[in-house]
Amino acid sequence: MANQARKRRSPDGRMSLGEHLIEFRKRLLISAAAIVIALIAGWFLSTWVWEMLRKPINDLEMQGRDAIISYGDISSGFDTKVQIALFIAVLIASPVWLYQVWAFLAPGLTRREKLTGVGFIGAAVPLFLGGAYAGWLVLPNIVRLMASFQPEEDAFYLTARNYLDFAIKLLLAVGVGFVLPVLLVMLNFIGVLRGAAIIRSWRVAILVIILFAAIATPAADLMSMFLLAAPIIVLYFAAAGVALLHDRRVDKRRSAELAEYDLDDDTGREAERGDADRTKGRR
Repeated sequence: MANQARKRRSPDGRMSLGEHLIEFRKRLLISAAAIVIALIAGWFLSTWVWEMLRKPINDLEMQGRDAIISYGDISSGFDTKVQIALFIAVLIASPVWLYQVWAFLAPGLTRREKLTGVGFIGAAVPLFLGGAYAGWLVLPNIVRLMASFQPEEDAFYLTARNYLDFAIKLLLAVGVGFVLPVLLVMLNFIGVLRGAAIIRSWRVAILVIILFAAIATPAADLMSMFLLAAPIIVLYFAAAGVALLHDRRVDKRRSAELAEYDLDDDTGREAERGDADRTKGRR
């Protein structure tokens, strides 16, 4: 099969549109097969995961509130179990389908781009999982906050489908929030955003992070808000530091290249002058 793949390619290693589509179908089928296999494990784990997700509702019931999760129709229980199993399967099979995406894109990248992409994926996956775990930690606080807006004598009934959608969206939102610093670094590496711009926006970034943490946690629970906001703030400044170091290396390399032709690199100087002018204007 390897020899056939080499024969299909042109002498310079390029593939036609049809060959790209065949390659895409192959990667897609492998990813789908991995998810289907992982779905079996997800089916057996779904009961335990559902018990963990519905624990905040059980805690409200233990506190004397009339709180319960209801199923609106006959198939709701089965649909809920399948949805949880599919969510687990996508997480379990993530190394396989991420590799398939990478294998499809890698032939068109340079060696440096490949190394950079591997670094971004290697950092984004654990950060996303850590963010999802942080979302699971604050989930009970959010449920208690939402329940506090209702009179205690009123029943707190939730449909299983709506509650599961809310929990999954929360885990995904917090997970993506933890990955955003990696996105800032990626934008810096491709030349869209400089590290100085990230540092200049630190006040706005901290305000947005604190507001997000305050919305996700009850106002009286300052510890939960701090535990959610602190890691994101640290990751933001870590991303700014990486971006500044990268900009310094890029500026030095550009200056060395221009020096060979007796040219001056005014780009960095103009950026520094603009930053200084903006700082004076604020003062």
